[in-house]
This record gives sequence, structure tokens and C-alpha cells, in this order.
Amino acid sequence: MSDGPIHPGPVASGAPSGAASGPSLDEFGRIARFFAPLARTAPGALGLTDDAALMACPAGQQIVVTTDALVAGGHFLPDDPPDMVARKALRVNLSDLAAMGAQPFGYTLVTALTRELRGEAGEAWLARFAAGLKLDQEEFNITLLGGDSIATPGPLLISVTAFGHVPEGKAVTRGGARAGDLLFLSGTLGDGALGLRVLQGTLKGLSRPHAEALADRYRLPRPRVALGPKLVGLASAMMDVSDGLVGDLRHIAEVSGVGAQIKVQNLPLSPAGFAAIEHDKRIVELMLTGGDDYELLFTIAPSRRAEAVAAAEAAGVPITEIGRITAGGGVQVLDLAGEPMTLTESGYLHF
Repeated sequence: MSDGPIHPGPVASGAPSGAASGPSLDEFGRIARFFAPLARTAPGALGLTDDAALMACPAGQQIVVTTDALVAGGHFLPDDPPDMVARKALRVNLSDLAAMGAQPFGYTLVTALTRELRGEAGEAWLARFAAGLKLDQEEFNITLLGGDSIATPGPLLISVTAFGHVPEGKAVTRGGARAGDLLFLSGTLGDGALGLRVLQGTLKGLSRPHAEALADRYRLPRPRVALGPKLVGLASAMMDVSDGLVGDLRHIAEVSGVGAQIKVQNLPLSPAGFAAIEHDKRIVELMLTGGDDYELLFTIAPSRRAEAVAAAEAAGVPITEIGRITAGGGVQVLDLAGEPMTLTESGYLHF
């Protein structure tokens, strides 16, 4: 599991500017006001009044569990709206579940709040944060099951543990790719990494609609929860792209004991991503290695290509064949002339 690259930057309090401070809700007050309403539809959450939640596993299913944490100044920017922070924290975990073919059903949440998020300012921030969670609970049909709320000297940290279920013995892992398999990617590549540069002010020259589209993709990942379960029994290996396409593909290659080859001309680009490359050809490397895509990268036997395409159409998610799995090891990227590219970065490495 991974939560995307950590980006250097100042630590954010996230509190609305000019907000007045006042008496702070304690842990139980915060839970009752902001988070207990998010758990009302889950009987096993017990209204968030007990020490733990109760979960039942449907017959013939396995529970899939994933945890990711987001740190202010690292995984989101100082001025990111609280509702977007909440939704990103939840969605990066849902992306991990989708990558194993799991259907999500619930999550737990830990908020480590800084001094700036106490009193009225903190309550305003938490109200917007909880509103973002509510939106995504409705979109993805999941519910809050429990968690914790603590104080920290900083930075602000949000940690989500998400739960899903998959037919027993059918979870798609990184270890099933075989030489000759086709390599597919959902959605488009590079928008999240480019969006970060837009927000940091280091990517200029784009139209306002293109810049806004890229920034939105950075702040709000699109976990492919409709597609992942439909690839169970079809994909031989799968993971989500969070730390860069080349680096994450290397994980599949290493675990599966194979190699991989990508063709640059096959990479799926959004209109905004294409415009960025037209402005600066060097951006191709950033799109290959920058991360924050949260798209599904998966392998398919050639004989099952049509089934995979049909599954993607049924899920309403575009997929693109970007290369193939080879014998041997390593990941090779071929440029427009068919020559191997030398990349200065391979993807984000966690501490």
C-alpha cells in the first residue's frame, strides 16, 4: 500500500483565516458532533460510543484492509480546503481496495489535530472536513465505523483504514503477471503530478480551464472502485498508481518475477495533460514518474483482452493498452522512435 508521494512544503493548520478561537470541544465532543452522524447507517459502529466496531463478513468473501495516512505540508497543500483533504484521505484508500478487486464497505478514521485546530477555528475546519466525508460516503456507499481523535504538536495528520470484501481466494495481487501479458492503465496519466505543479505555481502557460482541471485531479483522486471488482478473475496482476507509473510497474515486475515494457506513444493523456506536453516536452518524464494518479495498472492475458475491454465499458472507465509484460526483469520505456528512454527519476520512495 502507498499513499502517494510526499511533497515538500510548509505545514498547514488548515484553519480559516481570521477565525476566532474559543473553548475547544474535547475528544468525545468532536466525535459526537462531527463524526457520529457519519456512522448512523452502520449498526456495527454502535454510534461510535464503544471501544470497537463489529463487522460481519458475507459468506464466501474475504475482508480486504488497507491503511494510508496523509500529512499536512506533505500529501496535501497548506491551503487545500478541509472537505477536499477529507475526500482525498478517503479516496486514496478506496483506490488500494479497488486495486485488489475489492468492493468497499466501511472505514475508520484517525485525526491528529494541531493547536491551530482548537476552539471555534478548529470546529469550523472539522465541520467542512466532515461534510467532505459525507459526500464521499454517499458516492461510494460506505460508512464510518470508528477511529480516534487526538492532539499533536504538528503537523496535522489524517489516517484512514478502509475495509472491503472480495470473493474468497479471488483478490488480485501484484504477483500474477506473466511474460506475454498485456499491460493496461485506467483513466489518464500524469494529471495529479501536473496539478501539484499548477498549485505550487511552477507549471505555467496553460489555459485557466486546463490548469483548474489538473489542480482538481491532484486534490480529488478518482478511485476506480467500479472497475476493480469487474477485473476479478480477469486481471493477472494489479495495483494502483500512486507513486509514479514506472516505479509502481517495477513493483509488479519484481513481485511477479518478470519485466515490463511501456510505449510512450500509447500513454493516455487528458486534454490538459496533452497541452502541458505541448508547452514543455520534458514534462513526459514527470508524467511517467510523478505519482498521484490513483489509476489502476493491470495485466491481462492476450486471450482475455476483449473481456477486459467489456468490463471497463460496463464500469464506465476508459482503459488503454500501454505496453506488455516481458521475460527477464526491469521496466523499459520506449520513446517515439522506439528507443529506450533514460529517466532521471523512477518514482517516489517512502522514508
